[in-house]
Amino acid sequence: MKNVTFLFLVSIYLLLPSDISWASTPEELFFQANQAYKSGNYEEASKIYSELIINGPVSGHIYYNLGNSSFRQGDLGAAILNYERAKTLIPRDADLAFNLGYARERIRDAVDPATRPLSTFFFWLDSFSLNEMSILFVFVNALFFTAWILRLTLRHEWTFSFLITMLVFWSITGPSLGLKWYQIVADNRVVILAPEVSVLAGPDPKDTELFKLHAGTVIRAERSEGGWSLIRIAEDKRGWVKKEAIGFIVKSKREGAAV
Repeated sequence: MKNVTFLFLVSIYLLLPSDISWASTPEELFFQANQAYKSGNYEEASKIYSELIINGPVSGHIYYNLGNSSFRQGDLGAAILNYERAKTLIPRDADLAFNLGYARERIRDAVDPATRPLSTFFFWLDSFSLNEMSILFVFVNALFFTAWILRLTLRHEWTFSFLITMLVFWSITGPSLGLKWYQIVADNRVVILAPEVSVLAGPDPKDTELFKLHAGTVIRAERSEGGWSLIRIAEDKRGWVKKEAIGFIVKSKREGAAV
């Protein structure tokens, strides 16, 4: 009976994919991906980083490493897409800023991405991730109510000054959190993934070609229709591209699987 059980388990093992990870923790997978990257196996590294992104919690550092792996493979579009995704999570990372700038220098199209209006008036928003802004607001909110309680119980001059100071911070961080959330939700920026993409006058391969875009170019997507997306470079310059030729920086249900 033991021999039969052993043969059964061996047969199941042989039928399983050879690259299956047995009870690998995210930390172990991350280590494996880093080792693959250091050894020059960038394709394997990208595969493991992508697996971590799909199955694990979102991490800016994993997106950053995936961007590095993509760049090493000559995939400029995927590299910039993942760098941009990492930037939404770790916006102040110096290595990320350098590598993203280096990759941008290799973009063929001289397209100036539209400035997000919120970033003009609330310039500090791009320096914080949504998670950081949420933590900051919770902290300031706790201090504000602490100051309020102290003012109600202690009628000293310093409690009044403390309350006014926290009220100012609360009035800044509260709207900033709401605007940061809106900035993320309303972010319709996309990156061209294919080496070269024809932008057409309509969502049909037979429509007139208006112009071409190349890998890494960041533009905006207005809407989708079937397997096509309407992209915009400027108010008077827009057209249709295949959805698989672009990747949304802020992933959503409309995009589907991760790149």
